[in-house]
Amino acid sequence: QVQLVESGGGLVQAGGSLRLSCAASGRDFSIYIIDWFRHAPGTERVLVAQISGNGDNTYYSDSVKGRFTISRDNAKNTVYLQMDSLKPEDTVVYYCAAASRGVVYWGQGTQVTVSS
Repeated sequence: QVQLVESGGGLVQAGGSLRLSCAASGRDFSIYIIDWFRHAPGTERVLVAQISGNGDNTYYSDSVKGRFTISRDNAKNTVYLQMDSLKPEDTVVYYCAAASRGVVYWGQGTQVTVSS
């Protein structure tokens, strides 16, 4: 089993940057694909970035491509989401998820607020 804790959210002005962290407990962290989702109230969760277990493969949604960078440090059991050129529409709760063999674990989320 994996427990995930997100951190790094907060308030930032448009054009600014934040780095989110997703720290995992448990063993064999490198077997998990890690996703970052965002979820606004009343809407479905949206995948914004994904990274493979060894970090060689990444995915970004069109809305964040070129602005966000996902990376991982398996020695520290941590995945990062570097968010640059933030826009007010990036304001939402961000969640990380770890997936392997059909099982998905979720963190509790971290709020990002971008002021105009």
